[in-house]
Amino acid sequence: MNGFETILYEKEGGIARLTLNRPEVLNAQNLQMRDELWDAFQAFRDDPDARVLILRGEGSAFSAGADISDFGTAPSYVESRRARHERDLWDLLLHMRKPTIAAVHGYALGAGCEMALLCDLRVAADDARFGLPEVSLGYIPSAGGTQTLPRTIPPGVAMQMILTGDPIDAREAYRLRLVHRVVPRDELHGAADAWAQTLVERDPRALSYAKDAVVRGLDLSLADGLAFEAALGARLAATRA
Repeated sequence: MNGFETILYEKEGGIARLTLNRPEVLNAQNLQMRDELWDAFQAFRDDPDARVLILRGEGSAFSAGADISDFGTAPSYVESRRARHERDLWDLLLHMRKPTIAAVHGYALGAGCEMALLCDLRVAADDARFGLPEVSLGYIPSAGGTQTLPRTIPPGVAMQMILTGDPIDAREAYRLRLVHRVVPRDELHGAADAWAQTLVERDPRALSYAKDAVVRGLDLSLADGLAFEAALGARLAATRA
């Protein structure tokens, strides 16, 4: 897909690869990148030939978070909040009906860490560092971090990370199950591609229904979640009849 300036988007064999492409600022996310991510996420969502999405970063980092020079001043802060209200980028990623994989190296801070948390699977290079430093800057995590982190790792550890802003390295992230795999830096893209290829070979309807059951079920009681799972299972079976 052409026309983007802050991201790269390519598709091959059912795998879409979206690369954050502002390496000179550690892929900090400005308003232009948010707009382009919105368009790319929608393109992936609506493309029947794109089955799995890999998110990754160009250069030495996945993403250092929001671009403070863009979001930190009063006019741009108001503009960013308006854009957030009109285009909930993070909800779009969270409720994507297709599998998403974050391939993380270097810094994944703030919105970069939160973007990874919103993906279904996370593979990290051994040099990755994850953190939510917003409180130290006078903000709070606002791309879902206060909700996704304590749903992913022990709540007490999540609280410590959020209140102190202290990052953790890849080894600790794996121990806490924030990431599913850790690989050497030069094997990161190959590992993500291999995972994506495995998913491409799965039934896309089964993947979509299974993901829906997990994501939506987290907000339900166990009884309601089991009923939702049964309904989805019956719906999927009906499509095979």
